[in-house]
Amino acid sequence: MSQTPIELKGSSFTLSVVHLHHGDPDVVRQALQDKVNQAPAFLKNAPVVLNVASLSSEVNWRLMQQAITSTGLHIVGVSGCKDEALKRIISRAGLPLLSEGKEQKKAVEVIEPVKPAAEPPAFKTRVINTPVRSGQQIYAKNSDLIVTSSVSAGAELIADGNIHIYGMMRGRALAGASGDRECQIFCTSLSAELVSIAGEYWIMDQIPADFFGKASRLCLRDGAMTIQPLN
Repeated sequence: MSQTPIELKGSSFTLSVVHLHHGDPDVVRQALQDKVNQAPAFLKNAPVVLNVASLSSEVNWRLMQQAITSTGLHIVGVSGCKDEALKRIISRAGLPLLSEGKEQKKAVEVIEPVKPAAEPPAFKTRVINTPVRSGQQIYAKNSDLIVTSSVSAGAELIADGNIHIYGMMRGRALAGASGDRECQIFCTSLSAELVSIAGEYWIMDQIPADFFGKASRLCLRDGAMTIQPLN
């Protein structure tokens, strides 16, 4: 019995989104290179999505694409494009145009008939009661994640919901992995390599010094990472 040569299966991945707010390729290249130098373990050879909502067709896309890839980042798609001429330029460059979560949801609401409200799915929290060691990755799909012990440097916590860490946090925490910008990170002792909510992130050097090693709460406010004491 012959086996089919390929299979197509649905899956999901956590990708960083680079929002381009400047049309000069050299300025963008230098800003990205600085980020890569700050967090090489996280960004070197990383796949990224470019959000070009702030750009128009006046930008030299060929040079912009070259500037970004010269930093070692791999462009897997482009989102937020509102300029029709720029869309055509990007398509000719061989890059897929993507719709981010909120845009996609809005489109579905327009074309589908109104349906009766369904019962919300059961929401189960994943709880980890043992230390999370370097090299381990824990993913809480469609749920919050609670870790009652320590998280070592080099370990990674990913959750589609909120993340709670009740021990020393030295690794990486990525909440709202499916794009939920209302998610938060709660930590009793924050010494993280990286914290991220719905693709917005801080590396260790960006965490305010007053909060390092302290009980902290992180969330998004006006689209930017914010931090406050955890009372």
